[in-house]
Amino acid sequence: MTLFSNLEPSGTRLKHRPGSVFDSATLIAGTTVGAGILALPLVTTPAGLLPSTVLMILSWLYMLISGLLIAEANLQVMQRLGRSQVGLLATIQNSLGRRGAIASGAVYIFIHYALLVAYVSRGGSILTAALKNSSLSFSIPTLSTAWMGHLLFVLIFGGILFWGSERFVTGLNNILVAVVIASFMRLLWLTVEKVEISRWANQHWDAAGAIIPVLFVAFVYQNVVPVVTHQLEGDKRRARWAIVLGSLVPLVMFAIWNAVILGSVDWRGGWLDGLEPTELLRGGLGRPGIRTAASVFSEFAIATSFIGFALGLFSVFEDVFRDFRPSSLILRKVLFYTLILLPPLALSALNPNIF
Repeated sequence: MTLFSNLEPSGTRLKHRPGSVFDSATLIAGTTVGAGILALPLVTTPAGLLPSTVLMILSWLYMLISGLLIAEANLQVMQRLGRSQVGLLATIQNSLGRRGAIASGAVYIFIHYALLVAYVSRGGSILTAALKNSSLSFSIPTLSTAWMGHLLFVLIFGGILFWGSERFVTGLNNILVAVVIASFMRLLWLTVEKVEISRWANQHWDAAGAIIPVLFVAFVYQNVVPVVTHQLEGDKRRARWAIVLGSLVPLVMFAIWNAVILGSVDWRGGWLDGLEPTELLRGGLGRPGIRTAASVFSEFAIATSFIGFALGLFSVFEDVFRDFRPSSLILRKVLFYTLILLPPLALSALNPNIF
């Protein structure tokens, strides 16, 4: 049952845009995949495949329950306040009061900025490397400066968020997630022959505890739950399906990715000195196609997470500035996206290797 109807201008009329479970699930999946998959085998290696997989499933279940509870609380606040869009801070304030919302909001914003800095830094670096290796390199000499790649990343994806309508951003995100999954399948196809099952026998349950914090970060998507409930017009049943399906896709990808990497690279001489699995993959592992597939996967996984976290922070600022925000959507976008994009860009420019 829907609580309201989303309407958008269509010429001189308003058109109903109900949203779909697929679009919302894709937003959740895209937000989740880039958060931890790149570095996941870096921390799961000491424990081994079986312990890390068990903890992965348990962590996913915990984060799934938390997402469903946040959706439930958000929908209740929507009904209580009579608003079609309620951010996470307003939901927290309804349960914990103003002080609780301020404390939670400070931590929430800090974590968002930290992750956005990481995404801009790595996304810009991969984009710079890709352009230098392409036919466009001759026309972009300034990309020799590392921070120019970060600026280009922010201009492309930040510009899409600023200028694009909700329908356009949703459609583009679906395409980007499809590219992520396609490049992921390509990586699996190219690396599966490198898997040695004997490497999966490495099991150290005593080292499993160190994985848990990373897994919790890897399954973060709760920031976009208020966006999902708004997209689905407050429909509890559809919101639940979107959260379950959207979080299940990353779980499957993480588990397969973990198994393939732990089985295809000799961990005793691999990345334990700080080299990421994706860097090893971009090195080729003996097959040239792996380098391209790993770069495409990395860039688009980061892009989809960047979109999700930027939308989540936009929703937070809607709550923070509710009493004195501009009435015009364009002015709100100028204000909010300036606050969202400039700090991560500045910090990533000051330290290009911060990721």
